[in-house]
Amino acid sequence: MKIEVIASTRKLQGTGASRRLRRANKVPGVIYGGDKPVSVIEIDHNPLFHAMRKEAFHASILDMKLDGAAEQVLLRDYTMHPFRQQIQHIDFQRVDPKKPIHLRVPLHFLNAGESEAVKFGGAMVSHVLNDVEVACLPKDLPEFIEVDLKDIAAGHSIHVADLKLPAGVRIVTHGKENPVVATATVRGKEEEVVADAAAPTAADVPATAQKKPADAAAAPAKDAKAGGDKKK
Repeated sequence: MKIEVIASTRKLQGTGASRRLRRANKVPGVIYGGDKPVSVIEIDHNPLFHAMRKEAFHASILDMKLDGAAEQVLLRDYTMHPFRQQIQHIDFQRVDPKKPIHLRVPLHFLNAGESEAVKFGGAMVSHVLNDVEVACLPKDLPEFIEVDLKDIAAGHSIHVADLKLPAGVRIVTHGKENPVVATATVRGKEEEVVADAAAPTAADVPATAQKKPADAAAAPAKDAKAGGDKKK
């Protein structure tokens, strides 16, 4: 699934310039990484806002057109207004097709209602993780990873090691041996304590905003208030 983002180079920088951009319904941002210098950009707010409501925008390689020139990028960070539905600032990182990337990919849970644990065991399936961090080359990046719950047994769990991954993709667990992905807990009995839980137990929540991985190039500084540029 290709997602296109159209941006243009910002001519004015600084806190005041960023405020004027937002009043003009535009979003200030940057593109960093790769062998190119940092690009200071602006994007029309409304198309970007609606694109960011889609799960794939946060877990896909994006086709950026900057002043008409195409390059591939990843969403790395963004800042929202405290109470308005307004994007204040956005960061993208360039993609090198020859270098591995780290990105959080959503999990899609299947067949929970078809499992014997639910149909005959009176169990309730809880999603402990809603996404996982993967490492792979850009060409191998999956849009999502499926978790088939059909064979889960009552009182048991599915772990990261049980997931079927596409070729060339590995999961990064940051030292956790084998985190729990989902559990089938029988109602009325004491629930299993999941030590590896790293996310709320909620179903079908889209992947959240992507953050910079530990090994990514450091992003340039943002505005003092909204993540913008340093004032010239």
